[in-house]
Amino acid sequence: MATLLYRLGRLAFRRRWYVALLWAAVLGAVGFGAATAPAASDEGNSMPGIESQKAFDLMEQRFPGAAADGASARIVFVAPDGQKVTAAENREAVERFVGEAADGPQVADAADPFKARAVSEDDSTAYATVTYRVEADDLADRSKTALEHAMEEARDAGLTVEAGGNALATQPEAGGAAEGIGVAIAAVVLLITFGSLAAAGLPLLTALIGVGVSMASILALGSALGLSATTGTLATMLGLACGIDYALFVVSRYREERAKGHAPQEAAGLAAGTAGSAVVFAGLTVVIALAGLSVVGIPMLTKMGLAAAGAVVVSVVIALTLVPALLGLWPNAVLSRFTRRRGNRKDGGERHGGESNGGSRWARFVLRRPVPVLLASVAGLGALALPVLDLRLGMPGAEAKPTSTTERRAYDALAEGFGPGFNGPLTIVVDAKGAADPKAAVTTVEQRVGATKGVVSASPAQFNPDGDTAMFTAVPAAAPTDQKTKDLVHGIRGERPAIEAATRGATFEVTGTTAMNIDMAQKVQDALIPYLAVVVGLAVLLLMVVFRSVLVPVKAALGFLLSVGAALGSVVAVFQWGWGAGLLGVEQTGPIMSLMPIFLVGIVFGLAMDYEVFLVARMREAYVHGDRPGQAVVSGFRYSARVVVAAALIMMAVFSGFISAGESMIKTIGFGLAVAVLFDAFVVRMALVPAVLALLGKAAWWLPHPLDRLLPRVDVEGEALSRRSAVIPAPARTDDRETVRT
Repeated sequence: MATLLYRLGRLAFRRRWYVALLWAAVLGAVGFGAATAPAASDEGNSMPGIESQKAFDLMEQRFPGAAADGASARIVFVAPDGQKVTAAENREAVERFVGEAADGPQVADAADPFKARAVSEDDSTAYATVTYRVEADDLADRSKTALEHAMEEARDAGLTVEAGGNALATQPEAGGAAEGIGVAIAAVVLLITFGSLAAAGLPLLTALIGVGVSMASILALGSALGLSATTGTLATMLGLACGIDYALFVVSRYREERAKGHAPQEAAGLAAGTAGSAVVFAGLTVVIALAGLSVVGIPMLTKMGLAAAGAVVVSVVIALTLVPALLGLWPNAVLSRFTRRRGNRKDGGERHGGESNGGSRWARFVLRRPVPVLLASVAGLGALALPVLDLRLGMPGAEAKPTSTTERRAYDALAEGFGPGFNGPLTIVVDAKGAADPKAAVTTVEQRVGATKGVVSASPAQFNPDGDTAMFTAVPAAAPTDQKTKDLVHGIRGERPAIEAATRGATFEVTGTTAMNIDMAQKVQDALIPYLAVVVGLAVLLLMVVFRSVLVPVKAALGFLLSVGAALGSVVAVFQWGWGAGLLGVEQTGPIMSLMPIFLVGIVFGLAMDYEVFLVARMREAYVHGDRPGQAVVSGFRYSARVVVAAALIMMAVFSGFISAGESMIKTIGFGLAVAVLFDAFVVRMALVPAVLALLGKAAWWLPHPLDRLLPRVDVEGEALSRRSAVIPAPARTDDRETVRT
């Protein structure tokens, strides 16, 4: 492996212009494909295997057109204090709004609340539903403007008017200016780490190129492969994160080899053969984690995982080809001023390699006190992980939006006027095809469900044209994300055998947005442990090949589980329990987004394995080359600690930008990822790893003889390259241009 990548690095360095032009051509080709490809549809968001999806499919089959995808707006009217919305002047204002909204562009229908019985019992609140002939994404600006104008006229009449639904929904932003600040901080960290603008900019440049190629490919293939517009979200995040990390590792090793006195082309080859080997196996572990998302059984997640895995593969290939090529274009610009002034004198490079720095001093500190450091790390992360025991998953809706948004105010007004459960009605679909008397069977189901404790009302059932299927809504007493609503859904389903027996042939299922969110959360929660088992198990096998050890991969997996557990526990404490929520601008606590644990595991696993492979690979390299176990740990930290810390700070800065977003869901993702990187890089990799290796000593690198014979040898340590470079004399100091041509 090391020899092959060494040759690839030298080839890319030597043919730098061809490689650079090739990547430019690839970017241009996929960019052209993305620009000319038909728009990707939003299909593929189904959740097979859950009851609510089955009921939704039955509705589409038996009620043609009932599940139309047109945009809608629920306009809420609240009368001034002490007044009623049914008063003459207020009623006139509402009816005027309905008439004006119905005449708006692209409008299919505008329901009069007084005719649709959409007025609260105390007559203080009413709502009108405006539906459109097109989807929300296709809604023209003039249609939105017309609706907003009609709302303003109703406000001028003295009513409080707010809008729910998706027609006027504000699109969440990922962090705005703060996200830009995060990227700027990343650039500053790189500049401080390398002491060179070129070295700081090169990882950012190659990462952006990789993300561009990946995203353009996803857009180009979107229609053919059924990829939705959201498929590339995870690919963008991981493509940027891994792209920066992988380029950072290769550039750092190139600078190290140049400091030892190697010529630029040789240094590029050695960097690709050693750091590049670590990059390949780190990338493979990430691909395993992302491909493992198929275990969850949600098509959308599977597509997102495979698309992100493709982005990671692109990042690896760029790190092994484009990065050495760019180093060939600017061989000395990426070096520090000290190295450029010193030139290629090998004696100076050797002194530089053996001198003490912050990483080696920290490693020696941990080696002297491994037990206290290990106990403190495990106890701290374990305590932070305890809130995970109370983890509740769900899909936050309008109740989680800031109070500055009209959707949140509309949600609150409806909850106050009609009850908290009004915002999350359950849809009951009754299949009476097998019943002797379909109408009587539907009536039985309606009465039994309506009498269930926790249901405040049930609407009259509506039959399909064939008269063999009906649906009605049941309004819970509690809010959509309340645990009582979840218990109600399970309770209704639990009574199904008795209810269906009373109907003599009919069956029913519970669906609707609230039930769908509950079912999806349960599906994700049930799949989390199998997903972790598959991902961690395969990663342990791969790391066993890389490190030729049994205990080191197990230690890596357990450390990752600790950091992910602590991160999830912190998310629960802040966003579910409300600890410190005000400091982050969180206005409403509640269940954690259903997909958050899966996203957190996938992304953090990728970054954690990056740090683990790059850090421990240097220790393994030093151990194979003759260092004692303790000294190998010090050597690994001397060369790799600064780069790992820089990579972690970059990711924390980028992820922290999401915390400033107005959407609670985006805040959760940003906070979870930022603290996960903090725990994994600075507690697990910087403290727990050296402490465990110090206690294990030579046993850390033990591999049973049967496994030693069975596992392939990939030479990640670059032992063959070490023997090769040992017989190559150090080049004399020459002009930079002559050195590049060697």
